[in-house]
Parts: sequence; C-alpha cells; structure tokens
Amino acid sequence: MKRLTTILFTLLIATAGMAQGFGQRPQGFGQHSQGFGQRPQGFGQHPQKFSPEKFQADLEQFITKEACLTPQEAAKFFPIYKEMQAKQRTVYERQRQLGFGKPADEKGCEKNIRQRDEYDLELKRIQQTYHNKFLSVISASKLYDVLNAEDRFHRQMLRGWNQGGPQMMRGWNQRNQNQQGGQGKKRDGK
Repeated sequence: MKRLTTILFTLLIATAGMAQGFGQRPQGFGQHSQGFGQRPQGFGQHPQKFSPEKFQADLEQFITKEACLTPQEAAKFFPIYKEMQAKQRTVYERQRQLGFGKPADEKGCEKNIRQRDEYDLELKRIQQTYHNKFLSVISASKLYDVLNAEDRFHRQMLRGWNQGGPQMMRGWNQRNQNQQGGQGKKRDGK
C-alpha cells in the first residue's frame, strides 16, 4: 500500500506540474483516434501540453471497461470517485509543500518526517471512507476490479511517460476491440 501511495503521489505531482505548463507531452499523447499504444505519425516532433481532463477521461474509460461497469454503475461511481480524488489532491499538495526544502536542523527534519506520516495516514483514512461509499453503489467484486484497473492504468501511464511516449495499454486496446462484439467479461453486480 505504501508503494501504491507513492505511485499515486508521484502521478499527482506530475499531473499538477504538467497542468501548470511545466511539462509538455508529444503531440497526439493519449489520443484515441489511433488507439492506445500506437504512436501517431510525427510522434515527438511537436510537443503538446498534458491535459488533466484527457487523462481523467482516459482513466474513467479504462476503469469502466476493465471493471465491466454498466453505464448506471459508472454514473453512480465516478462522482464519488472524483470527490475522493479532490480530497486526496489537497493532501498530496500539502505533502508536496513539505518537500520544498530540507529543514535546517534535526528537530525540523524529525517534524517533517512525522508530518509526512500524518499525511499518509490521512490519505489512508480518506481511501477507507470512500471504499465504504463505493460499496454502497457497486459490488465488492467490481470495486476490487476498479482498484486493480486504477493501479494498472497509473503504472502503465508512468511507464509510458518514462519511455518518452504513450506506450500505454498495448494489450488493453486489443482486449477492448475483442469485447466490443459482445465477448466481454460478465460479472454479477448490484
């Protein structure tokens, strides 16, 4: 869980920095017209800014497909999910502020470390609270799939960014195309 928190924290820091114009992505980053995992023609030649809205839309689409959420389940789930993300984002921002400079003395370092621990615990409490809310709108098995899909999405996005482009979800696009013909996974849910 600590690793997941670190990954999510890193992702949100990257998102916040890029949303403010600090980072730029290659043209065509995350575009669906050519499918996930395929490099658009001219990739890397004309940088394009990261779009938090596009990222969120891609995340929601990935989660919906991977967890086999019905449109009704998605309509109930994602407003709660976005509410959780907003609360987490405020904590991530406070965590980020702690990293702007090393304290001058041992006492300051210790205080900083203890504050980081408090933020980690606060994030866990938020997560636990919202997991309970999610269970009121989707089944436990679908929530399990949602959580795994979210982790996979973030890992694959980070891997793609580290490799310099949208290497994201090569296998997902192929599975998605196969499932469009009604061959998708069937799950019982609320």
